[in-house]
Amino acid sequence: MEILGATLRVCVDDLETAIPFYERLAGGPAQRFERGGVQVAAIGCFLLMSGPPTELELLRKVAATIAVTDVEETHKVLTELGAHIIAGPIASPAGRNLIALHPDGSVYEYVDRRP
Repeated sequence: MEILGATLRVCVDDLETAIPFYERLAGGPAQRFERGGVQVAAIGCFLLMSGPPTELELLRKVAATIAVTDVEETHKVLTELGAHIIAGPIASPAGRNLIALHPDGSVYEYVDRRP
């Protein structure tokens, strides 16, 4: 399993107001998509999310999104290390992903960049 990087998850009340700040901070344009009623903007290492409070409550529990080379391999390694797989692997707009509860109680999303 190779970790390629991490994305910081930021829940915001107003995505349109937040995007210009993060585009300037990260030095690049937002890539936007929607998932499950939540509007998302990926900007550099930031993943901005805005939507219904009930959806955001769940998303706030995930500390970060970690990019890996292969979600299936990551699933195997996490399971061997005692992590509990909460969801996935499933396809997402960014690649295949899974959500894991680490033995210390932290929750992370893992996503690969394969088509």
